[in-house]
Amino acid sequence: MMKQTQKINYQLVLDKTLEKIVHAEKQPSLLLHSCCAPCSSYVLEYLTKYFDITVFYYNPNISPESEYHYRISEQQRLIKEMCPDVRLMEGKYEPERFYEIAKGLENEPERGLRCLKCYRLRLEESAKIAKEYHFDFFTTTLTISPQKDSAVLNKIGGEISGRYGIPYLYSDFKKKGGYKRSIQLSAEYCLYRQNFCGCIYSRLQSEKRIKSASDNSENISDN
Repeated sequence: MMKQTQKINYQLVLDKTLEKIVHAEKQPSLLLHSCCAPCSSYVLEYLTKYFDITVFYYNPNISPESEYHYRISEQQRLIKEMCPDVRLMEGKYEPERFYEIAKGLENEPERGLRCLKCYRLRLEESAKIAKEYHFDFFTTTLTISPQKDSAVLNKIGGEISGRYGIPYLYSDFKKKGGYKRSIQLSAEYCLYRQNFCGCIYSRLQSEKRIKSASDNSENISDN
């Protein structure tokens, strides 16, 4: 009989890491990959007491370009208003890299293989930057989303960490009411909360879901 793989509690792993950091002589540096301002809000509130944080905004999946610029402007505004000691580093906007990894996977559902490749693309770029600038840790805000599989993200982060020699900060930021708190902070700072992940494929799927829900609502009303 095959043994089941034990599910890892990544919040507990994070708690243990933070316990060690509390007793460190110097606050370690963290390169925090951010997917958007709303997701980063709780993570910044949570981690600024433990780390010297630089937010790394690298999201070549976002389209169109106007959407990309609007999202990063919201990220800039949040940092300025909520945690001005945090630095922001903008990565290159290179959508061609995303389209290259998404080729042939355009019709994959959310959380499918296209998304896994997108996570890896963004986390690997984060690790490269963390190594280049000698950060103590790197991680991502992506685990706060209920639409993202934290186990998958942490596995990818751990693999990349091993290759680049930069510790990855394991997390499940949706735990401890993290996602709910991000919604509260988004309302408090009047942040733009997008209704799709960022890429054109997630946008089309979102629009299809909204239309389907609207059509079903109209059908119920007519009955």
